[in-house]
Amino acid sequence: MTGSRAWAGMTLLLLSMALFGQRLPVSWIDWQPDLVATQPWRAWTAVAVHYSGMHLAGNLAGTALVGALGWVSRLPMRATLAWCLAWPLTHWGLLLQPSLSHYGGLSGVVHAGVAIVSAHLVLGGRGRQRPIGALMGLLLVGKLVSEEPWGAPLRYAQGWDIALAPLAHATGALAGLFFVALLELAHRRRGFFTRSASKPL
Repeated sequence: MTGSRAWAGMTLLLLSMALFGQRLPVSWIDWQPDLVATQPWRAWTAVAVHYSGMHLAGNLAGTALVGALGWVSRLPMRATLAWCLAWPLTHWGLLLQPSLSHYGGLSGVVHAGVAIVSAHLVLGGRGRQRPIGALMGLLLVGKLVSEEPWGAPLRYAQGWDIALAPLAHATGALAGLFFVALLELAHRRRGFFTRSASKPL
């Protein structure tokens, strides 16, 4: 499987979970910090929870857009691995704000995907890909700062019929960047040692 196909597969998995999740009681699958030790699966199933039709539609559109960006960018397989690993870490990061007693949605993991696409375009892109990745990264940082994730756990934004959780966007982006950096470092070190081993003594 190529990197682009893996990214598309991850996108379809997230979209499918969001759609299927509408059939399950929210209390079974949403993120709840008090249950993190006894019901750890909620770090994954939280993406299947949506509190309104607008919430679901917005997250489906955002996920599809990130999927398309990753596909056209021809991301390597390690980008998809970074997105997979960022998924639960996005929600574990919400433990920093225990007063956020319930959380659901794809937006945190979508922000992780945006951060991963941006970082890979900057690190490994060619031609115009690098400035595009840098611009994406700057816009993402600006959005996160404007949301003030260090403030109140919930924020009511104009045009939305639900409250947003800014910290989830920040933890998603940071989790994505963390695993991009970790896997990129591992990839480059492996390449260095492979080249070194192939040189004649």
